[in-house]
Amino acid sequence: MQSIRLLDWYREARRDLPWRRTTDPYAIWVSEIMLQQTRVAAVVPYYTRFLARFPDVGALARAREATVLAHWAGLGYYRRARMLHEAAKQVAKQGLPDDAMGLRGLPGIGAYTSHAIASICFDEPVAVVDGNVERVVMRFCAQAMSKPEVQQAVDGWIPADAPGDFNQAVMELGATVCTPRSPKCDACPLASACLGRAQPERFPPARVRPKLRNERRAVKLARSGDRVFLRRIAEGAHVGGMWDLPPSRGGGEPVGEVTHGILDRRYRITIHPGRASGEGTWFSPRQLRKIPLATAARKCLRQTGLF
Repeated sequence: MQSIRLLDWYREARRDLPWRRTTDPYAIWVSEIMLQQTRVAAVVPYYTRFLARFPDVGALARAREATVLAHWAGLGYYRRARMLHEAAKQVAKQGLPDDAMGLRGLPGIGAYTSHAIASICFDEPVAVVDGNVERVVMRFCAQAMSKPEVQQAVDGWIPADAPGDFNQAVMELGATVCTPRSPKCDACPLASACLGRAQPERFPPARVRPKLRNERRAVKLARSGDRVFLRRIAEGAHVGGMWDLPPSRGGGEPVGEVTHGILDRRYRITIHPGRASGEGTWFSPRQLRKIPLATAARKCLRQTGLF
């Protein structure tokens, strides 16, 4: 791997992202958790608002879980927020470890995240492997490789004097140049040595994606003036602790319909008018913006003009 050429390219062409303007380990940690399975463009506004509300690990540790979830609402994969909150409580008492092995002992931090934080913040020469890195390495070597094989390859290429920049450079290359479709090989700093340049679409091999399951849901929209009735989702559920519209048995003319995807399922949700019943709470429009609101409920309320 032509590390010097790659690093020169990165320092010239990298995107200006807010977490690249700081060396604060806490801020880097928050960005890496948010970026798990989420597009950069979606993360930026959440990252900015989250750090404005929780500027340091102490502020996050002292916050109630409901407050943390409210500032995460809409970003999805809420287990990340819960684990980040739990880890912050530990770090507030014990301090943040400064190496990958120590970081992996915190809730929600695995190999990728620990390597990213350790290399960017503490200059530890540990390589990160995500989907972008896998694609770049397989194309560069022109061979299908398992994740451990990719890890072994990148471990051998990472420079000891700039591990953080190197890791970000490989990921940036995969995100902006060596893209899954229509890669910009003419703009790649590694093109002259890339063995897969002639047929980049061969690598990585196509994966069989699970078939989406289409399901239907019906929810009840109970209103009192400008207030809406919501129920809290039970702890232990996929989005436990969030607020949602109660389920409906249907009947009557729907007042709206939305689609919403969760993992391998795609829901078509019809919204029916109804009356409040069972356990729940009434919320005004202003209050809705301060509670952890499930993404599906947020879509429904927007579709009906209530959010």
